[in-house]
Amino acid sequence: MIIALVEIPLEGPKRPEAAVIEQSLESTKIFHEVKGLRRKYYLNSERGGGGVYEFATREEALAWFNDGWADWMEGRFGVRPTLTLFDSPVVLDNEAGEVRVNGAPVGAPWEKA
Repeated sequence: MIIALVEIPLEGPKRPEAAVIEQSLESTKIFHEVKGLRRKYYLNSERGGGGVYEFATREEALAWFNDGWADWMEGRFGVRPTLTLFDSPVVLDNEAGEVRVNGAPVGAPWEKA
């Protein structure tokens, strides 16, 4: 699994939550069709906005974050975003009560004798 962190540095105060929600919901029309994208978390802070993207594979992430992606984002937001890709081989899901390694459930380490 690949986690992508996109940061969009924006000047000024933190954007109002209602505006972020409205813009984010509108953008789901684009992102729900991105191949391999499992989840996208929309971010908002005093330093700007961004997103955390969960992709099935690095190839699918790179297909989305292609050479024209940063130009497209700059056209939308007026600033160039930064992108960092992370491998994420281990996931702790407290809601589901499980740990996964490369997508497969493993025994919970805290339950081992």
